[in-house]
Amino acid sequence: MKFSALTFNMQFGQGWDPVEPDRAPILLDDTLAFLSREDADIIFLQEVERAQPGGKQVQPPPNFTRLHDALHEYHGVFAYPRVNPAELPFGIALAIFAKTPLVDFQAVDLPPAPLDFEFDGALVAPSHRQLIGAKTRIAGRTLQLFNTHLQAFFMINGSSNQHPEQRALVEAALRDSDAPTLLGGDFNCAPGEHLVEQFAAAGYRTAQDTEATWRRRPYVMDHLFYNAGLKVEHVEVLPTLCSDHHAVRAEFRLAQ
Repeated sequence: MKFSALTFNMQFGQGWDPVEPDRAPILLDDTLAFLSREDADIIFLQEVERAQPGGKQVQPPPNFTRLHDALHEYHGVFAYPRVNPAELPFGIALAIFAKTPLVDFQAVDLPPAPLDFEFDGALVAPSHRQLIGAKTRIAGRTLQLFNTHLQAFFMINGSSNQHPEQRALVEAALRDSDAPTLLGGDFNCAPGEHLVEQFAAAGYRTAQDTEATWRRRPYVMDHLFYNAGLKVEHVEVLPTLCSDHHAVRAEFRLAQ
């Protein structure tokens, strides 16, 4: 039994403008059209919502609600991270969509490293990140799904090799799973960070780690990790103007 999975940092629907990328228009219809066209069985989304002043988290979450309403074939789960009154105006929140029912939802807090950095003339601290998970069934077998968005340490003069706590919490969740398991996400890994090697030691391979997935720098930051319960049939990086990230899509089959 084959199925498809796609991971995409949708940057809250903000498209790509190479001249002024931070002022590109927000066109959620384009994101919806892209996701509908790809028609993946499982979709992992990062930066679903845009952070609001004062850390306000709008309920119901507007982008997720619109996506959920439009993607009629899919079941969906969503979570905001822990509230941060000093949240920066970027993307937050995670979602998983699947064409089969999702059960046993969980959300794991990934605390920030004790680092301060300068943003827009002020000294600020990183926000909490998250790992979310849910289970589904394909061809009568349980499939564990995880989705995450880790801290971009290379943007704040650090490295996840020096601050491995978030990676360690994700690894622990992966090791605890005894089912075929798939992890999507934006791991914000710069060259020289040992994310792929760490997860390989835990029994997880990435579907691809050679083609860049971020437009701002030639980094492979977006991954689909899978364990021995799954086999990759095909994988491709999908360039899109719907975000500053490209999507990664793979075809999997359940191992015997």
